[in-house]
Amino acid sequence: MPVLVMKFGGTSVATIDRIKRAAKRVGVEVAKGNDVIVIVSAMAGETNKLVGFVNEISPLHDAREYDAIVSSGENVTAGLMALTLQEMDVPARSWQGWQVPVMTTSAHSSARIEEIPTDNILAKFGEGMKVAVVAGFQGASPEGRITTLGRGGSDTTAVAFAAAFEAIRCDIYTDVDGVYTTDPRVTSKARKLDKIAFEEMLELASLGAKVLQTRSVELAMRYKVRLRVLSSFEEQSDDAGTLVCAEEEIMESNVVAGVAFSRDEAKMTLISVADRPGIAAAIFVPLSEAGVNVDMIVQNISEEGRTDMTFSCPTDQVKRAQMAMEDAKASGEINFHDLVADTDVAKVSIVGIGMRSHAGVAAKMFSVLRDEGVNIKVITTSEIKVSVLIDRKYMELAVQALHDAFELDKTA
Repeated sequence: MPVLVMKFGGTSVATIDRIKRAAKRVGVEVAKGNDVIVIVSAMAGETNKLVGFVNEISPLHDAREYDAIVSSGENVTAGLMALTLQEMDVPARSWQGWQVPVMTTSAHSSARIEEIPTDNILAKFGEGMKVAVVAGFQGASPEGRITTLGRGGSDTTAVAFAAAFEAIRCDIYTDVDGVYTTDPRVTSKARKLDKIAFEEMLELASLGAKVLQTRSVELAMRYKVRLRVLSSFEEQSDDAGTLVCAEEEIMESNVVAGVAFSRDEAKMTLISVADRPGIAAAIFVPLSEAGVNVDMIVQNISEEGRTDMTFSCPTDQVKRAQMAMEDAKASGEINFHDLVADTDVAKVSIVGIGMRSHAGVAAKMFSVLRDEGVNIKVITTSEIKVSVLIDRKYMELAVQALHDAFELDKTA
């Protein structure tokens, strides 16, 4: 029998009524002749509540116990979903991560999946089970302890199962009806995409689009897992949602597929650093060791033998970055005149595989922003994306102007 993976996020299983609605969708796929693996998240708000309990009792907690506690929300949902399917006369049972087992690394709260043996679940399918309801977000370390994959890890669980079982598709049910050219809350002209390439989706996810977790898209691209993003709250059809697939499956697409943005960005500048070999390593190694996620980097010559180094990072990591740089200065690794942090900036990006073969895309982006009076502070590019750092107050204006300029409301 073909295997289909269906993942339901927290809002899709937030209440018993929503679990029943999700179960009906699973029943439709079983009726089509599929064996189904359902990956479930905790009911909406449950994980935050559990994290709150942990922090209230022990702010500096044992990570192993943290994982044991926060993973329990998915266990509840899996059991409720299995019971609901059984009441519908659909042969189903629930599986916790250790029962499959989902084998992970020992990095508690941020574990990575290493292996998903298929024998146990396939044996149950062979005995007549039609649906395996698996608790997402969790696994087991080599030491036999419960681990979790980090927030949003149920998406990664679903894609990993689809890869392991060579599923025909992995359907991600959420509270939006697909992937849009940009956030519809920013511009009403945002258009739902029928298909998007893995690379484009990966860039959009990493640049601020919150439809899919970045790690899940990386995994899907590596194992060529066809992903479909669709809403739990709309009528089901074979062409609903957005298909994330290989570039070869897309006949025609716009040069730019979408505009992504991130409000929570900060620009940090080390002023008057020695311009010498190894200075970049002296700056960015301590930042990495401090857990600072550096994105854009620009180096400017400021005076003879000195340079200014600018980089961006999430706003909630600014203090960590400042402490890392001050410690590096105190130890003599680097010397700088000042460290200036601007926490009132945003990142806006255009993404599209068509940029590989079309010249002038970046120039058009810069011209559009100039015409709107938006000053660019930092620029970074890749083969299929251009990102700029701008004042946060201009973010929505920039997104709307770029969406219009590249005619993203129209199909190719």
